[in-house]
Amino acid sequence: MSGVAIVGIGMHRFGRTEGVSGRAQAVHAAREALRDCGLRFSDMQFGFGGSHSAGDADTLVSELGLTGLPFINVANGCATGGSALIAADSAIRSGQHDVGIVIGFDKHPRGAFNTDPAEHGIGAWYGETGLMVTTQFFGLKIQRYLHEHGIAPGVLATIAEKAFRNGARNPMSWRRKEIDAAQIAAAPMISHPLTQYMYCSPAEGAVALVLCRADRAREYTEHPVFLQGAAFRSRRYGSFEVFSPWTAAERADSPTVEASAAAFAASGIAPSEVDVAQIQDTESGAELMHMAETGLCAHGEQEELIASGATAIEGTLPVNTDGGCLANGEPIGASGLRQVYENVLQLRGDAGEHQVPGDPRVGFTHVYGAPGISACTVLTR
Repeated sequence: MSGVAIVGIGMHRFGRTEGVSGRAQAVHAAREALRDCGLRFSDMQFGFGGSHSAGDADTLVSELGLTGLPFINVANGCATGGSALIAADSAIRSGQHDVGIVIGFDKHPRGAFNTDPAEHGIGAWYGETGLMVTTQFFGLKIQRYLHEHGIAPGVLATIAEKAFRNGARNPMSWRRKEIDAAQIAAAPMISHPLTQYMYCSPAEGAVALVLCRADRAREYTEHPVFLQGAAFRSRRYGSFEVFSPWTAAERADSPTVEASAAAFAASGIAPSEVDVAQIQDTESGAELMHMAETGLCAHGEQEELIASGATAIEGTLPVNTDGGCLANGEPIGASGLRQVYENVLQLRGDAGEHQVPGDPRVGFTHVYGAPGISACTVLTR
């Protein structure tokens, strides 16, 4: 079996781009990724891609090139991009293909995601209670987590403050204005203990990656980044996840726990070796919980780590160096690939003002979504 490398990356800036369709943003990202590695779309042997609200990814061939390649649409909620990447990893690692492209994009309308309970096998009553608006679920989940681990809620504002500080240093982010913790804590309460600035917003944007066999990577770039491990998991009975209409008497780990453990095991790299991490932060509480679920620290240790500055760009465990979902927003099809794009920049040393110091060599990404799915990667230089 062949190893896998990322040799080309491209992105359309996240946020709001009036008059530019999601598909057009995807085409831009794809062309940037191809330009980055000196390849043409006709060189691609396969494509995987997905979008929630902006159209079918396979139709992008109309603009990129009618070459006859197999292009497979991927739809898996917030893990769409991560799922497309894992599919591409398998296509190359198995020996079926040598080089291909992955594209994630979206263009969501303003306001909360409007999801039909019936699409998830849940009765209409669940929507009538308001719990299909996920802000309420996240509020409930972080309340329980803070209580169980003795963590003060003030840390949630500190996490969001870091996100906006990092976003201000990232030219591709949406929210480029710093907001201090006091202002974040005093913002309108959405779902206790989470205020307005502790949540991300639906957004627009696109990311594309070109992957190839690891033994051919230096044909296309002087600075390949290797995909050492990638794993995807869904929920087990007893885990409490988005759109869960009940809780079980028995408790089980989140799919994040299993996906991250599998990615680290496949890579032969330990969480303690990670130099930079991108973690799902749909809201501040998600980053807090996922830090421990991914094995980057123990449950209950987060408050001290965050207060010490360990998760800042200059810290010992930089987390969400591009501003995460809080500063970038969440175009569902692109979020997981944005994390990988950021880690490739970091490992290349090309992140500019938000570059992690000290020559990072190992990057980790984690994406989470409804109805309880998680995809993780481990990347190295």
